[in-house]
Amino acid sequence: MNQNKKIPVILDGDPGHDDAIAWVLASTIPDFDIKAITTVAGNQTLEKVTYNARRIVSLLHLDIEVAKGRNRPLVSDLIIAPNFHGETGLDGPRLPEPDHELSKLSAIEMMEKVLRESEEKVTIISTGAQTNVAALLLAHPELKEKIGRISTMGGGLRNGNWTAGAEFNILVDPEAAYTIAHSGLPLQMCGLDVTEQAIVYPEDWERIRALNNPVAKVVAEWFDFFFIHMKSLGWKGCCTHDPCAVMSLVWPEIFDIRDYYVDIELSGRYCRGATVADYNGSSGNKPNFRCVVGLDRQKFVDKLVEACASFEGWEF
Repeated sequence: MNQNKKIPVILDGDPGHDDAIAWVLASTIPDFDIKAITTVAGNQTLEKVTYNARRIVSLLHLDIEVAKGRNRPLVSDLIIAPNFHGETGLDGPRLPEPDHELSKLSAIEMMEKVLRESEEKVTIISTGAQTNVAALLLAHPELKEKIGRISTMGGGLRNGNWTAGAEFNILVDPEAAYTIAHSGLPLQMCGLDVTEQAIVYPEDWERIRALNNPVAKVVAEWFDFFFIHMKSLGWKGCCTHDPCAVMSLVWPEIFDIRDYYVDIELSGRYCRGATVADYNGSSGNKPNFRCVVGLDRQKFVDKLVEACASFEGWEF
């Protein structure tokens, strides 16, 4: 990261427990200048995830506008995940009520504003369906040059988690993911290949709880709730997906990152939403993604604990 200039960042997601933890992490990174938070339907309906985003902003004492985005995918019907994230999309601990009004701008308008006004190239971190980002690119192709990188949590080069071939975020809106994959922009992808290795075990989030500050307590309780469903699937901890899309930008040295050409399957009875990698270059296409495929789990956990420790003395 540039030691002199902060990186302008837009956080786009559908919180969601792991989105929320990713945003906690992002808020503690000195290299980031978070310009806006935008919401998209996915883990729950747009109204619910937008309310969650506003409560997260209040929890973290952020003076950042939240803009409401797309309430459905580009062309298909919405899929939500209440089995993972509960009826509210962020079940578990009590959170403060929103202390800022919702932006009058839509997510696309907010993204456009940030890009036009920024002197530096903007990094977009997308941890939900990529609908908002794709809609931005389709509406304002002239702003591509203002985007430095799009870092996504989505996909799985070798397996899915919502179907055999597709990961949830991509399956929600494969056409949006396809638009981004073919945008020609610098792209980084954290799929299930890495996120299913980013396992936080109960003893790890007990380290977070023991920090005994209000934000750390909330994060530990988010893990408590998230683990209910993960445990029912046979996992011994929580796959902490979305923080990978944040952390791999700042500490790439703790990740295994490889360049591949990746395309998105838009049809097929079994494989709609699959992210298909050309491992050996047989397609003749140049790589379009930096694919994060592994990590040092202990260092990943330590970074999460360090982030939560930074809220000592916090109140809400």
